[in-house]
Amino acid sequence: MKFLVRTIVSVLLLAALAVGGLWLYFGTGTDYKDLTTRPAIDEPGLETVLSHSAPIGGLAVSAGGRIFFAVQADIGADGPRIFEWRDGEAQPFPAPALQAALFDTPAGLTIDRANRLWVVDPASHGFGRPRIVAIDLDTGLVVHEHVFPRQAAPRGSFLHEIQVDPAGRMVYIADTSLWRKAPAVVVYDTLTRESRRRLEKHPALVAEDWIIKTPVREMRYVGGLVSYKPGLRGIALDPTGRWLYLGAMTQGLLYRVPAATLADAATSASELAGQVEQVGAKPLSDGLAADLEGNVYVTDVEHGAVLRMDPAGNLQTIVRSPRIRWAQSLSFGPGGWLYVSDSALAETLLKPRSQVADRAPYHVFRFRPGTSGVPGQ
Repeated sequence: MKFLVRTIVSVLLLAALAVGGLWLYFGTGTDYKDLTTRPAIDEPGLETVLSHSAPIGGLAVSAGGRIFFAVQADIGADGPRIFEWRDGEAQPFPAPALQAALFDTPAGLTIDRANRLWVVDPASHGFGRPRIVAIDLDTGLVVHEHVFPRQAAPRGSFLHEIQVDPAGRMVYIADTSLWRKAPAVVVYDTLTRESRRRLEKHPALVAEDWIIKTPVREMRYVGGLVSYKPGLRGIALDPTGRWLYLGAMTQGLLYRVPAATLADAATSASELAGQVEQVGAKPLSDGLAADLEGNVYVTDVEHGAVLRMDPAGNLQTIVRSPRIRWAQSLSFGPGGWLYVSDSALAETLLKPRSQVADRAPYHVFRFRPGTSGVPGQ
């Protein structure tokens, strides 16, 4: 009898310790401030471009105005996950059979100056085989593919956003590392096919102790024990290729680092860390985009908004709308339009497919911010 009592007490104690440890590791957090002001563009200036039955994550618009998007990576879905909006409907691109052979859970999209659509696939948080794929938009053929070694994309990684330099050689990928809590920038050289993790766990990339709150819900799970606090989420390469901007989702500051230094394998970790600069205070954010005038556009996931940060770090709210449930990815298109995908993540993350279907449709919006960037990025 004493043995049974001791066993029960031990089990309860271990359970309490596990719950306490889980809360300490994932569950803490406080409210973040609202940085939005009156938007520069009123509601009529925010146009609905397309609607889809599944939450939209990655987004890229070509110089010719072709719109590509991916189903949000953490949402269960059958069949093709990457589409082109053509003739008023979502058509799989590339072909469904090719997608089935190449992709697991594709996430970030970008289009380079050579008119190639680049796709990064985190492969179910690194438990599959994370990879990047480049597809020629004129032919629909795969022109580059790379499966990352475990050293670059370990289990528990989450390769989420992708940027390609103006020369089309160096590729920069944000590893959010939601569960490992070791966010990093993965740098890949398309010529040497070498990849390396850079700035892993640098303060600019890690989550701070903020809780994301949207009009729909507070982003807590497992009875409040686990808070959704991603690290590095958005990255943006300025059109000259000089700076890579870094935005951790639950982080109050936007940072940047010289892209050439980041790509230089000879630069030590300490030297590289010393090159990271603060740009300014930002909202809790997802995607980023940089324009030709040195501004960075930052999504605001709590308030359905997109803000612009000028080179001096000053913020201006460009759009804010109740129609935007979760501003996820940004992409410039032709004609000065900036496109934003809406994944409604607060309503869909870790939810059953029936609820995801009930929350449809999901949208891509666009607006003219008064500046322009390179389409596709």
